[in-house]
Parts: sequence; structure tokens; C-alpha cells
Amino acid sequence: MTKLKIVVDKKEDWQAFYPAEQLMSAHEYLAQGSRKDRTPVQIINLCRNYRYLSYGYYTSLLAEARGHKVIPSIQTINDLGRKSVYGLNMKNLNELLGKLVSKDALLRQQLEADRQLEVTICFGQTLFAPLQDLARQIFEHFPCPILHLTFRKGESWQIETLKAGSLKQLNSAEEDLFATAIDTFSRKLWRKPTARRKYRYDLAILVDREEVLPPSDPMAIKRFIRAGRQLGIDVSLIGKKDFSHLAEYDGLFIRETTSISNHTYRFAKKAEHEGLVVFDDPTSILRCCNKVYLSDLLATNGVAMPETHFLFKDSKKEVQALAESLTYPRVLKIPDGAFSKGVVKVSSPGELLRQADEYFKQSAIVLVQEYMYTEYDWRIGILNNRPLYACKYLMTRGHWQIYNHSSGQAESGGFETLPVHEAPAKVVRAALKATKLIGDGLYGVDLKQSGDKVVVIEVNDNPSIDSGVEDLYLKDSLYRMIMEEFLRRMERRRLGIGH
Repeated sequence: MTKLKIVVDKKEDWQAFYPAEQLMSAHEYLAQGSRKDRTPVQIINLCRNYRYLSYGYYTSLLAEARGHKVIPSIQTINDLGRKSVYGLNMKNLNELLGKLVSKDALLRQQLEADRQLEVTICFGQTLFAPLQDLARQIFEHFPCPILHLTFRKGESWQIETLKAGSLKQLNSAEEDLFATAIDTFSRKLWRKPTARRKYRYDLAILVDREEVLPPSDPMAIKRFIRAGRQLGIDVSLIGKKDFSHLAEYDGLFIRETTSISNHTYRFAKKAEHEGLVVFDDPTSILRCCNKVYLSDLLATNGVAMPETHFLFKDSKKEVQALAESLTYPRVLKIPDGAFSKGVVKVSSPGELLRQADEYFKQSAIVLVQEYMYTEYDWRIGILNNRPLYACKYLMTRGHWQIYNHSSGQAESGGFETLPVHEAPAKVVRAALKATKLIGDGLYGVDLKQSGDKVVVIEVNDNPSIDSGVEDLYLKDSLYRMIMEEFLRRMERRRLGIGH
């Protein structure tokens, strides 16, 4: 039997409804720790907002890390946050709206009277009966407990905005609707909309020529292009401005530093929607770009990692008590930093508290981890759950990280590239164990080794592949192997089978 948990920011948010044993606050859920549940768990996330790095966001993020089914998912939250993303699904919905307006006199009268109409949808149900079928389909596209929908008249009636709502915004009638809808929904299975497929063999590589630390240098990009064309794939470089042309391709290879909050995620999401083969896929970006999610995911599944604690913005006493109980130095991390940015070493409780206050301005949760100094970090490249390359990244001279940003410019240490079979088996096994939790794409796993101890530091969805570094042992074969995987997946999609 599935366990149901209803998560709210504050339990007072639920006071309009009958008491529920399944009710818990977001802090209670987030702080309960990582553990495997033998019984399936469904989370209904009813936090007041789902803004990036808010408690609502983290509730869905860590629910997915813990293997719980959750509504809304992180993918839905990110989709609803950007009209450029959720607009991808609007064509069919607007066509349905047009048909409903032409057939239903009551709906047409209501729209013509107001010139604008706002509708609330609770688990696919609405009080406005003429739009019930549309409400159901919108919920199937964007599974979110409460949605606010606005229609506006242009050349024809269109869906103007679609936003996630909260319990605090419901009026009395809508509260009754919500109570009925959540009771109905909790008895149903969740399902995902199907994606369309495209079938041409053209690959786009997304690059930013102005990026200071891109995942691949220009020479590596040229070698990707050459390897692809040798395999019969027409490879083209595209940039941020080419978003509207993405559907012309069969595959997308993102060679910019990915982030949930920039255009790289929108590109990945649209590519997936259009049926393209994509590295990095949006799910991998979501899972890898946030260290809180990764930490919880790895801990839940028994992957060795540095001792890690979560610091919660609204729990100052707990943060202070933890700070005073730790040994030092420690490492403090903002959840979505990259290339050693947003990572600092702290040497005392006071220093930890001061730096945590700065990071709390950006995120409701901050990580503090065990400090492990090693002369180098391992990076194991993984493609489709198979080890691809192995590198040692040396610490920057006089610094404790691979990258040193203290001078205002990024400085990096040296490297050593070697065949995978020469890397310690324990390191490779740990890397594979970590990436199997993420997906079957292209990843770079950073690990530290101290004696017999091997821990995973992070999994990168967009690993560095530079000429003369990661390709030093495999040379052109590295680029060819990645292009062969694109080709294999595009061919399988053409045949209508999974990769």
C-alpha cells in the first residue's frame, strides 16, 4: 500500500481542511534524512511557492532523490517557471480552447463579457464546467496540485498565463473544489505525456563563444564535428539565439555550462519535447546541478561521500549548535555552484556562521561537508553507464581546489590522463554506482581517494572534454565514441525503440 504525505510550508496552511495524519511541514520532510522506504511513497507538495531554491523547490527535489513520487515534479516546477518552456505545449491546448469556445455558448458569452477569464484548476478539476475537459488536459501536461489559468483575446482566444497556485490563494468555493479533487487524485496513478519524435540525422552543438570556462575548447569542438561527419551526422554549431530552430535537428549536444536557471535547461527541455537525442537531457541537468539533491540521492543509495550536513535558513539555533559541534576545517557549499565557485573552506564556527548567512541569501539550504585534502581529484568519464576516460586533476599551486578564483581569474592545476583500466577499480566502481542513479547519458564523476577510502564529490552532467586533456589517451577515439552513441540512439529512435 502506498504511503501518502502532504507537505505544506506551515501546518496552519491546512486549517481550512479536515485534519490529516499524512500532513507534515516542509522542514519536517526535508530534515527527516535519507532512507530507503520499503513502501512506495507519494508526496503532494503544497508549499506556498516553488521558486528556485525555496522550501517548495527543495521538497520536490529531495522527494525525487529519495525515490518518492511527487507532485509537482522538479521538471513541472521548472516548466511552469518559464513561459518559453510551458508555451511549447500550448498549441494543442489553444486549439482545444478554440473548439470549446465555438461550440459552447455559455463559455463564449462569459469570455466576450470579460475579455479576460481567470480559472483555478485543482488536480485537473475546475468550477467552470465548460472548461473541464481543457482543465484535465492541462493537468496532464503540467501535473501540479493548483494551477491558475488566464485567457486573453487576441486574434483568437489564447491561454495567456499558466502559474502554480497555493492553498492561501483559494476562496471558499475553490477550497471545497480542492478538498474533493485531492481526495479523487490520491486514488489515481500518475502518468506522463508522450513526446513527439523527429527522424532526421542532424546534430546541433550548443556553444557560447564568450564563455570563460566552457566544457569544451574550440579544438575539441572541431574534433566532435569531424567525428560526427565521419559517421554521417551533419554537425552544426548553434547559440542561444537559435532556440526557435532546435526542432530542425535530430540531436542536441550541450557544450555550455548547464544551469537550471539559464537557457541551457530550456534548450534541453525543448529538445526532449521535440524527440531529439540530447546530452545533457533535462533530467540529468536537474539531478546534477543541485548539490543538495545529489547529496541526498547518493546518501539514500549508499554511495560513499564526505560527511555532509544540511543547514536550514530558518533554523538558526540548529545551525549554531551544529557549527559548535563540528571539527574544522570544513567545506561550505552553495547548492548550484560550478567550477569551484560557491565553495569555501571555513576554519571555525564563527566563520561557518558568517559564510552561511551569505549563502542563505541565495538558497534556503546550504551544505557543510567534511574537508578532505588530496593532491588531486579523480574524474571518471561515464557514457551510457560505461567508463570512458580517467583523469587526475591536480590542485592549483598553493590552493586546496582544482580551480582558484581568488585573483579574479580562474587558475587551474595540472592533470594526468590515463586509460580507465589503470585507474583504481574502487574509484571506477564508485563512479559507476553514482551515475546509475542519474541516468544513462554523458557524465563526469569527481572523486577523492585517501588510502582505501574513496568518496564521490559530485556528478557533472556536462563534463569537461578539452583537447589535450581528457582526450590525451584516447585521442580522436574519444570524440568518435561519443558521436557513435548519438548515432546509435538516433537510429533506435528512427526505428521507434528505446535507447
